[in-house]
Amino acid sequence: MSGRHPTLTTPFAERAKQADHPLTEYLYRLMVLKSSNLCLSADVHTARELVTLADKAGPSIVVLKTHYDLISGWDYNPVTGTGAKLAALARKHGFLIFEDRKFVDIGKTVQMQYTAGTARIIDWAHITNANIDAGKDMVRAMAEAAAKWKERINYEVKTSVTVGTPVSDHFDDGLENGDENGRLDPREQLGGYGRDDRGADARKGSIVSITTVTQSFEPADSPRLPKSISEGDESVFPGIEEPPTDRGLLLLAQMSSKGCLMTKEYTQACVEAAREHKKFVMGYVAQESLNTAPEDNFIHITPGCKLPPEGEEENGHIEGDGLGQQYNTPAKLISIKGTDIVIVGRGIICADDPPSEAERYRKKAWKAYLSRVGSE
Repeated sequence: MSGRHPTLTTPFAERAKQADHPLTEYLYRLMVLKSSNLCLSADVHTARELVTLADKAGPSIVVLKTHYDLISGWDYNPVTGTGAKLAALARKHGFLIFEDRKFVDIGKTVQMQYTAGTARIIDWAHITNANIDAGKDMVRAMAEAAAKWKERINYEVKTSVTVGTPVSDHFDDGLENGDENGRLDPREQLGGYGRDDRGADARKGSIVSITTVTQSFEPADSPRLPKSISEGDESVFPGIEEPPTDRGLLLLAQMSSKGCLMTKEYTQACVEAAREHKKFVMGYVAQESLNTAPEDNFIHITPGCKLPPEGEEENGHIEGDGLGQQYNTPAKLISIKGTDIVIVGRGIICADDPPSEAERYRKKAWKAYLSRVGSE
């Protein structure tokens, strides 16, 4: 990290006022409201575990990170499925959903993966991320897809249904089988199955009503998605409005795994892509602050965060997981490396009491932030 960029000592409340992305501005305000800069990596096994964990840890976090494709029993129903349930919990507890999809492909493919398919990630995840090994154009492609999606969902279909009995002059045969007021013979009112002077085989159906369905597109006042929600899921976290409909992208600029092959040139390409798409790119998944230009105000979110057990030296050495993951404490990542939000997974999930452990991480991470900006 070169130098001390102004964002390292600027409080989140002030950075919110300077944010280029509406969702970044919202997230900064949410962090201040909840005194939290904690993201929970909810890599559990089943959809039921995921929803339960999100509900119990929700009060302590501002971001819930998911990998939908490793969840057994994920329900893809857009209204009642797993994504919709997470969205309801996000409203209730005040957090954003980050699907850690790591998109990397040609532009057209990532557009389809993001907005269509079984998961329809864009419908329920406020944030996703991308590895730009395929080139910076894929960021532009995703930004265009998100813009088209927002334009479409910002309008909702209003449907009206009217049912009425037609009058005789609506039809070509007029008074053919009726009296001067258009009333049909009683036999015709029963569907024309009576005998008349035309013979035993005469058949004439009668129209007794017309159903008219009309649809119109009107602006949707609420950013809530999906529009139809289950009873009891409409509560919103007090003190802040629902998040905007804008979707955001984090660029995977650096990783916490040992032997990572992401070069300095690759990381710099991420920085360039972010600056070119400020209205879509919120910031980075990185191991340090990448804000270097005076106008940079990108948010940084960092995995590989872990605390030692309660009572042990907080900044002591923490062993990796033996599979390449390396860990740092909240104090080191936030105060020294300059990240804004720390991602914690197994440190919380594998604890005896995950909600209590999430609260311990929240307090430690927020204390490190306050120390960094001189507000402790």
